[in-house]
Order: sequence, then C-alpha cells, then structure tokens
Amino acid sequence: MIVVLHRKRFRNILFMNRIFGLLLAGITLVSCGTSSKNIVSDLAENNLIETSIDLTAIVDDKAPVTINPGRFTQNEVIYRLPRVVQGTYEYSNFGKYTDEFTALDYDGNPLKTERIDDNSWLISNAVKLDKITYLVNDTYDIERSGEFKAIFSPEGTNFSDDNFVLNLHGLIGYFDSLKRNSYTLDVTSPAHFVRTSALQETKTVLTNDNKIITSYFAPRYFDITDNPMMMGELNVEEFMVGDIKIVLSLYSPNKVHTAKNLKETVYKMMEAQKAYLGPIDTTKRYDIYLFLSDGSATSPKGFGALEHHTSTVVVLGEFFPKSYLEKAIIDIVAHEFFHIVTPLGVHSEDVHYFDYHTPTFSKHLWMYEGVTEYFAQHFQVYEGLVSEEEFYNTIMQKIISSKRFNDSMSFTTMSEHIIEPQFASNYVNVYEKGALIGMCLDLIMLEESQGARNLLSLMKELSLKYGKEKPFEDDFIIEEITKMTYPAIGSFFKTYVEGDTSINYSDFFEKVGLNIDDRGKLTPVENPTQSQLELRKMWLNSKEKN
Repeated sequence: MIVVLHRKRFRNILFMNRIFGLLLAGITLVSCGTSSKNIVSDLAENNLIETSIDLTAIVDDKAPVTINPGRFTQNEVIYRLPRVVQGTYEYSNFGKYTDEFTALDYDGNPLKTERIDDNSWLISNAVKLDKITYLVNDTYDIERSGEFKAIFSPEGTNFSDDNFVLNLHGLIGYFDSLKRNSYTLDVTSPAHFVRTSALQETKTVLTNDNKIITSYFAPRYFDITDNPMMMGELNVEEFMVGDIKIVLSLYSPNKVHTAKNLKETVYKMMEAQKAYLGPIDTTKRYDIYLFLSDGSATSPKGFGALEHHTSTVVVLGEFFPKSYLEKAIIDIVAHEFFHIVTPLGVHSEDVHYFDYHTPTFSKHLWMYEGVTEYFAQHFQVYEGLVSEEEFYNTIMQKIISSKRFNDSMSFTTMSEHIIEPQFASNYVNVYEKGALIGMCLDLIMLEESQGARNLLSLMKELSLKYGKEKPFEDDFIIEEITKMTYPAIGSFFKTYVEGDTSINYSDFFEKVGLNIDDRGKLTPVENPTQSQLELRKMWLNSKEKN
C-alpha cells in the first residue's frame, strides 16, 4: 500500500527474473522520456490525488498549491474549483481567487491550458501531465474590496502571520474524470503553529528549517470540502459530551477572549443538546472553529457560521462583550451542531451526490435548515436553558420576521430553485418560517400520538432508515413521512409546505392552550383544558427550569 501511495518504484530488486524484466522495461520507458513515473501503477483513475499547500511560502497573501493526479490516458482533462459549496445556496466561484494556473509535463515544461469559465481549466495533451500548480488568494481581507463578489466569511479563507482559516474548498479542486478518487494532502506550516482539523491525519514531519509538514487523508473530494482547518496562534479546548469529543479552536487577534473562558458555555450548551438528542450517534467528534474579527478594514465582516457535517466555522466579533458572545455562540453553534441530525443523518441524493459546478437542490430546506433551527431553539426551553417566556418571544420574533418574505410561496418550490434570484431573496426565511414549519410538525406529531412521538423521534426514525451513506429520493420523502406518521402530517405538507397557503399559527398554538394577545405576545389562555395543559407540558418538557 505504501508503494502505491507514494508511487515508489523498484522497491525490491531481488525478486525473480520475471519481476526484474518488468523493472528493466520500466527503466527503458523512463529513458525514452515518456514519463518519470511507474507506468504500471500510476494511472490516475487508480491513484490518490496528491495535493499540497505551503503556508510558509505565501507571497502577497497568495498560497501556493500543487496537485499531482497521476497519469492520464486521455488527451484533455478538466480541473475545477467549486462554483457552489454545500450549505451556501449561492454561487461563490472560488476559481476567481486563483492566479498563475500552470500545468506541467514530466520534464517541467508548461502544457497548454484554457480557462473555460471562472472555475474551470481545460488541460491539453494531458497524457503528459505531471502536476498542476497555482496560487490562491485568501478571501477575508478583500471581502469589501469590490474586486470580487464577497464570500460569506465562514466559508472563506484567511492567510495572516498568526492565523490561517482553511476552508479547503477554497484551495483544492477536483478533476471531472476523477470524482471518486481519494486524496492526500500535505500542509506545510511554521513549527510553532497550533493545528486543528478533523481530517484524518496520517503523518507529521519536522523539517530541518523548522517547519511542520502535516499529512492528511480524505476518502473522497467531499471529505476535502467537509473538513476545514485552523492553524496559528490558537486557543484549543477539548472535552467530552457523552461519547462525542468536542474540539473548540479559537483565534482572538488581540487576545480579548480565550477558548478556556468560553469552554463552560459551550460545554453546558452541548451537554443539553446531547441530552435532548438522546441516542443519536452520527459522529464521534465535533469541531468548532471560532474566528473573532477585530473589526479592522481587512478583517471579516460576515458574522455567522457555515455548517459542515461534523464541524462548523464561526466568525463573530472580538469586540463583543463576553455575555453577548456567549449568547451568539449558543444560538449559532447550537444550530450548526444539530446538523448532525440532518443533513448528516437524513439527506437526499442532491446532497449526497452534490455537484460543485452545476448543482441541483433538494426541495427540503424545511428539513435541513428549518427543522435544524427549530431544534436549536426548542432544546433551550426543553432542557431548561431559557424560560418558557423567552422561548415564546423567540417564536413570535420568527413569525414577525417570516411575514417580511413571500409568505405564500411554496417552500418546496423555493428550496428546489433557491439558487435563482427570484427565490434566493427568500432564503433567509428558511431560518424563520422553516423553523415555524418544524414547530407545527412537532405539535401535530405530539397531538396525533398523544405524546408518544414528536418531530425529534421522527427524525430519529428517518436516521435509522437512511443514515450517512443512504440518501432518500427527493420527490418521495414527504409521501414516505406521511405513511410513517399520520394523515394530518400529509395534509400539513400538502397545504403549507408544498402548497402556497399561509400558516395560521393560532390554530397550532390552540393545541397547547396558547394565544397571541393584543400586544402581539404569545401567552397562555385563561382556562386551558386538561388536554391542552398536558400537550404543552410534553412540548416544553416538565424539567424544572434554571
């Protein structure tokens, strides 16, 4: 296996004469100048794609990247960087951030390349291709420069003297013809840097000039894009929540905040989330990469987070008071962590086989973002982190916010066409009305089952049926959920999610003895029935609130 990984040749010259003959044939081929590689074992379709990033060789905020795919047998190949990445629902065009794209043959001479769009290069005479090299600009310090469309900070990259944020989809691309190949990645960085990544580390080497080369393995390109890294002068805290290892990595440029000072807040939040989730066990590790912006001209301005299946990159303000920062972390990171339910455990073929250049989008943002946001708010009251009144205020804020969007638009239609401008303007509603859709489904499930089932139990059932490696068919999941649950669930989907009817939330609050008063506040009714009280108790949990 080591021979294949590193393409070593002629490891054992003491083999039998037949093997020796093959070696001589290989030497003859090399001497003819056709390749410096082993012609027998280095076909690109059978090999790992070897990639490297040198963070010690950055010039003008540009990092050098090298891609070594192995030997191609076709005359033309296409190399791409992502046009769209998962979780963003917009065109990012990471290829725009590259310079000096060069394809080299085995003698080090440049091959003809043609940039066929912002993110794609056509390489001619690819049978002679040895490797590709290019430079990548970081995105944080040019977000507001006007040179490029701003990349949302949590999906971007940062190269500075004391910090690197590596969302690898911004640096490493893929070949159209090698979409199933595995990758190796070597990252060279200063030896004194702290390094965190959930990507599988295979080797670390200290060089004579005081650099560290860290080697990683990714089973497929998805794992490259799904495992960001942070390096530099970081604070890192690790702790266990149940059987999940949580790794909190924090960069505060002026040392205003530390991971140690925020650890208790994150631990308490995630302990409550794990208690809420129960025996959902889709990951053994979860990484939180927290970058705190100091507000300077070249610092990131897009506060928020981008989810990955088992990690999240979060950008917030270093200038936030500790209490405000803690509240932001709870709201934002809680949402991202709940993505281990969906889309990690439950997702469609559009998600599982995501096309980074010409993607199709699932109809079910109500699930991926809406249900996730509902859980992120509901667990706080259910586990006693906030009061019932605080939870009610959050629900009312979401109702008010949702009315600012097209409230009669079919949610599934919007989701499927979210990349198109007329629908993209309604995207933020997935966190508002999407969460309210989750709330309504939860209340229907509780009522129909007399408290035996709820939305979380349904998601657990779907996770068991599908899981990380088995996507559902996008067009049939609502029909399947209806069969698994109750006709009332199917009617709700048909009317309010697939249909274009606005939700009358008062009908759902009535189930639990609540109404919206003249002040626009969600409050208990004066004389609730016993069934309303019981359903409300099951919805909000009976735990004593802190």
